[in-house]
Amino acid sequence: MSSGDAFKVSSLRGKVVLITGASSGIGAGTSVLFAKLGALLALNGRDQENLQKVAEQCTDCGAQQPLLVPGDLSDEETVKRTVEQTIAHFGQLDVLVNSAGILAMGSIETADLVQYDKVMNINVRSVYHLTQLCVPHLIKTKGSIINVSSVNGQRSFPGVLAYCMSKSAIDQFTRCVALGEYFSPCTLMFCIVPGVIITDVHKRAGLDEDQYAQFLEKCKQTHALGRPGEVEEVAHSIAFLASDAASFITGVNLPIDGGRHAMCPR
Repeated sequence: MSSGDAFKVSSLRGKVVLITGASSGIGAGTSVLFAKLGALLALNGRDQENLQKVAEQCTDCGAQQPLLVPGDLSDEETVKRTVEQTIAHFGQLDVLVNSAGILAMGSIETADLVQYDKVMNINVRSVYHLTQLCVPHLIKTKGSIINVSSVNGQRSFPGVLAYCMSKSAIDQFTRCVALGEYFSPCTLMFCIVPGVIITDVHKRAGLDEDQYAQFLEKCKQTHALGRPGEVEEVAHSIAFLASDAASFITGVNLPIDGGRHAMCPR
């Protein structure tokens, strides 16, 4: 183990971390990495079966059994229950990772208000509510919040209008909360901005196998590094921001996108 790895382990070991969207994708990968680094985990996800599988991966790493709080965060009672059970179980909270989110296809001509409300409720409203409830606990521990945004919040893309709007909102939310009157002196606020990451989110939004393969192939032109990213690459960035190594960083939107934010491909 390198000295850098030892530092990560020592600074995250024993921290209580609440991760949403933990049943798949970035949330799942982050959960497993944090388990390896010795964190105590509370995991939320909509897919209870997948959430249990992620928990088993965590314990296979030698970690303590995670607290599982399944449910849809668009429901206010689920949000409240998630925070209440986390605090009741661990007695504190050190890190909140807002990873839950959905992608939906649609333009101003085709996406109705039902889709808009669904995307905004999951991607924005639940993050606002969860953060609001966690802030008092995070102030006590001088903890941190990491929001998972997207390059779609910084760049304009056709066909995913509500999603782009929701991620722009998360970017601004991160900056504004970091400047809060009572919040910023005690708690660190971050936003990671992934490019295309290989998960199931695009397929769940409606892409079939051929369309998804073509989408990934196009990443060779749209990302400066010539490829899409892996979940583990995003998870390691989240771990850095949650560790003591990021103690003088706040209010930042950090691209984890292989240079996609700097590209202007046609």
